Amino acid sequence: SPLRRTFKSKVLAHYPQNIEWNPFDQDAVNMLCMPKGLSFRTQNESKDPQFHSFIITREDGSRTYGFVLTFYEEVTSKQICTAMQTLYQMHNAEQYSSVYASSSCSMDSLASSIDEGDTTSLLKLQRYNSYDINRDTLYVSKSICLITPLPFMQACKKFLIQLYKAVTSQQPPPLPLESYIHNILYEVPLPPPGRSLKFYGVYEPVICQRPGTNELPLSDYPLHEAFELLGLENLVQVFTCVLLEMQILLYSQDYQRLMTVAEGITTLLFPFQWQHVYVPILPASLLHFLDAPVPYLMGLQSKEGTDRSKLELPQEANLCFVDIDNHFIELPEEFPQFPNKVDFIQELSEVLLQFGIPPEGSLHCSESATKLKNLVLKDLVNDKKNGNVSTNNISMYELLKGNETIARLQALAKRTGVTVEKMDLSASLGEKEKDLKLQCEEAELRDYQLNVQLREVFANRFTQMFADYEAFVIQTAQDMESWLTNREQMQNFDKASFLSDQPEPYLPFLSRFIETQMFATFIDNKIMSQWEEKDPLLRVFDSRIEKIRLYNGRAPTLRTSIYQKCSTLKEAAQSIEQRLMKMDHTAIHPHLLDMKIGQGKYEQGFFPKLQSDVLATGPTNNNRWVSRSATTQRRKERLRQHSEHIGLDNDLREKYMQEARSLGKNLRQPKLSDLSPAVIAQTNWKFVEGLLKECRMKTKRMLVEKMGHEAVELGHGEANITGLEENTLIGKSALWSHLIQFQDREEKQEHLAESPVALGPERRKSDSGVMLPTLRVSLIQDMRHIQNMSEIKTDVGRARAWIRLSLEKKLLSQHLKQLLSNQPLTKKLYKRYAFLRCEEEREQFLYHLLSLNAVDYFCFTSVFTTISNPILLFSNTLTCQNLGKLTTVQIGHDNSGLLAKWLVDCVMVRNEITGHTYRFPCGRWLGKGIDDGSLERILIGELMTSASDEDLVKQCRTPPQQKSPTTARRLSITSLTGKTAKPNAGQIQEGIGEAVNNIVKHFHKPEKERGSLTVLLCGENGLVAALEQVFHHGFKSARIFHKNVFIWDFVEKAVTYFETLDQILDNEDDVLIHKSSCKTFCHYVNAINTAPRNIGKDGKFQILVCLGTRDHLLPQWIPLLAECPAITRMYEESALLRDRMTVNSLIRILQTIQDFTIVLEGSLIKGVDV
Repeated sequence: SPLRRTFKSKVLAHYPQNIEWNPFDQDAVNMLCMPKGLSFRTQNESKDPQFHSFIITREDGSRTYGFVLTFYEEVTSKQICTAMQTLYQMHNAEQYSSVYASSSCSMDSLASSIDEGDTTSLLKLQRYNSYDINRDTLYVSKSICLITPLPFMQACKKFLIQLYKAVTSQQPPPLPLESYIHNILYEVPLPPPGRSLKFYGVYEPVICQRPGTNELPLSDYPLHEAFELLGLENLVQVFTCVLLEMQILLYSQDYQRLMTVAEGITTLLFPFQWQHVYVPILPASLLHFLDAPVPYLMGLQSKEGTDRSKLELPQEANLCFVDIDNHFIELPEEFPQFPNKVDFIQELSEVLLQFGIPPEGSLHCSESATKLKNLVLKDLVNDKKNGNVSTNNISMYELLKGNETIARLQALAKRTGVTVEKMDLSASLGEKEKDLKLQCEEAELRDYQLNVQLREVFANRFTQMFADYEAFVIQTAQDMESWLTNREQMQNFDKASFLSDQPEPYLPFLSRFIETQMFATFIDNKIMSQWEEKDPLLRVFDSRIEKIRLYNGRAPTLRTSIYQKCSTLKEAAQSIEQRLMKMDHTAIHPHLLDMKIGQGKYEQGFFPKLQSDVLATGPTNNNRWVSRSATTQRRKERLRQHSEHIGLDNDLREKYMQEARSLGKNLRQPKLSDLSPAVIAQTNWKFVEGLLKECRMKTKRMLVEKMGHEAVELGHGEANITGLEENTLIGKSALWSHLIQFQDREEKQEHLAESPVALGPERRKSDSGVMLPTLRVSLIQDMRHIQNMSEIKTDVGRARAWIRLSLEKKLLSQHLKQLLSNQPLTKKLYKRYAFLRCEEEREQFLYHLLSLNAVDYFCFTSVFTTISNPILLFSNTLTCQNLGKLTTVQIGHDNSGLLAKWLVDCVMVRNEITGHTYRFPCGRWLGKGIDDGSLERILIGELMTSASDEDLVKQCRTPPQQKSPTTARRLSITSLTGKTAKPNAGQIQEGIGEAVNNIVKHFHKPEKERGSLTVLLCGENGLVAALEQVFHHGFKSARIFHKNVFIWDFVEKAVTYFETLDQILDNEDDVLIHKSSCKTFCHYVNAINTAPRNIGKDGKFQILVCLGTRDHLLPQWIPLLAECPAITRMYEESALLRDRMTVNSLIRILQTIQDFTIVLEGSLIKGVDV
């Protein structure tokens, strides 16, 4: 209906007309004072005044704050009232036609939620939602607004409330409104840092304070309201999203709630600053800003009764949606938690509870921020110390005495019913003057104290986390000009070293946070501080770090995950209280101006038209505030000229700085007032350029990061600690939708063509060997793999899994090129200005992705690991979602058939999903009565590098027949010597040392860089193979015993001797220890022998070594075996096990791994119960 519509608003007047250093942005102010436009009410509707604030962020990042009080004023224009009634008549006619017409009406834009078949409801609505010019009084919204450079929200709110009270009060104000407005514009100075100021509104004093230079910056928005609106848990989660520069959308019916939450959270970022698009109140005409594929923090007003599910938002997968009114948030997927989150929330809860604020929040929080129903003004006292006017009781008559316009003013006052002679400014203050000591209300003081204590807790977290950040700042440039010129190519922060110095629980968050633009800007400011004045936030932060080092004596590189509470809460609260208990400055009182009488006549309920001539300029007399302001301006001008003389050219410097600080954003703050098609097109082009530049930088850093870890042996480390594999700006929510539609079109074409070759048991065999079929490169096939993974529940998860899989298979660029080659589909899905429809930039994007093929990623395999242990019965294929990384394969057979003895050279396993091929070397027999009689073996595998089909065929062919089973036994030491000859004693000892050293290095690596411990134990150069060489050295050959003898035969003979010895030995202390070791050794060997597995003798020895390593028993067992009598019969005198010095050296080496916790794979010790 017309009363529910909004109309275009405009700025009626603003004072002063313009300020050189702060130009008035009329369009932005108009848009943000009334974001929905002009609205009308009748006398039957609520007309309570509403307060809200807003912020204008200029293109250079500077901010201006606005504080608005919106109220309703009676419409006196007959033309407007008649036009409103005409609109209603048209509206009613359309509604009747929609009810009674047979076809639907074309006027859908005026539709309401009325049931078209319910005439009774229609008539009832019209009765209550209508306008009759003869019966109803029409009111229109009007706003009064203060624009300030700093967010003195509480003071501006009180001043505006007093102005409104003066307009609506039955009695006119003591002075014309121009006096109060002139006073705040020209005679109320900005309080110096660390000082408080009192100035006078219409009825009562107003107080504001400004933090000192070593305190946290000014924040006047009540944080307790933000915590009550969201709840502590939700607020910390949203705060984390802001730190990681995600897209954050605030949603509320109330504009001031949007500002309170946005300003509250960004205030808590100290020492960092939000660097991207920041529009806490997004006007309805600028909703296209939500399409921007960049981080943003925006606020959107919800309509009453609107369901969240009906709100369609772009890129919801990367969006943090904050429904303020319903106490609800939606977080992006794969969201890392803030370090020490539980302890952090506990500390914040304690602070909130001290002030009576429930940590869980409250949906019924104070409405004082928006609903100003009770405008009861409390009186505050004068400080009697440094006011500019005498604080004695001053009557209005004395104040006006001597003024040449007194006679005309008296006459005007009498006509409005005011007795001038009897008015007394301080009459109502005298009775309470002695009792009030504080210069502000107690509630206001508590708000200030709670604000600063909460902010101190947040600041303390960053001070603890980044106490050593200076040690990792890289400063290579000799001067500012060279640094600015080469900023893009320089690495300013040693991220790898910094992360390696952090506690493990911090890494998921910190690895992403140090990639943000706010962190990059923070480091840039640190480097710039060596050439110019230090950034204020950086200066305060550095001073706090110095204080920590001074009082705690903290070592520069000592990192701990122990939570340390903030110790400065009381000190911070006292600073605020001291400033508010005693005013440092009192501004000049409002006074009568030399103005015309008759204009701006007081009329209750109507804001008068102010006299612009008296508000256009400030006072001409040289009072101390004017002279101080002039002095400040002259000093600034001298500094500006000096910097121009000795510094860089300002235009060049600005150009470099904007480029240097836009690496992650590439889009300055959009100007709200400029909405022309050309500007919108230019803005969209900036998005395109920004995405391309971001892609180039990210792919470059991914390559550098991976190349730097080439020394990490494959399978022994996964260098994904920085999380760069996750940092992609692809619109993931749109990607899967695009893929699905592409799949539908391709499958329709596939039905017309022949079916693809099925991957199954029907594989061609060859006499020369088994040939692995060539993997089919298919975008659709990869999609089907993802669709078959039941653990992925959302389209966003499927899109990310598809990206990971394509990146791991080195097909990401190729797949996307194929996807985007379908031009009709791309044009259907994307707007003309979309990045993917810019051909040249799209090709460059695909080229950058192609460069990622130079390195190996395991981002799919490492995330979607196997959850099953597949068993193959003589089949050469199996169906499984994803095998994950393979380290071991167990092979065996039942010893049946004509050819019951098999010689297995190796086993090849290829993952058809990822294309990875694993080779498991064996070189041993399977079968009874041959080799060591094993029917099953555990093989340790290795991932093969990308090879051609011919290479795979060669490696899969059956090897030539072996002459003797014994010669097929694998000797792992050959890789050390490079020859097939038996290793000598020195080489064997060196192999033992290297195997143990590799295990020690494994446990000293960060957990994310560790590979498979199984390879280090049972691999080609592992501990088992090294100990095999020790036990094989000097072992008497089969020619003497006329049969194959294995190490396990020696172990079993030792067990027989120890079991006999157990019955003979005495119970002395040394003997008991020896007896216990013997008993443990026998228990382990018997458990292996009785296990229900057809393991060969060498396999049993491998299990014994693995169990002894796990349970730290090897150093006890080696001397037992060396002293066993059977050793003289089965070993030559020159054997290593018969040399006491060598045995003692071996024991010492094995003791170096005693302190490590070793976890064995289940396949290695399956069925062994110890």
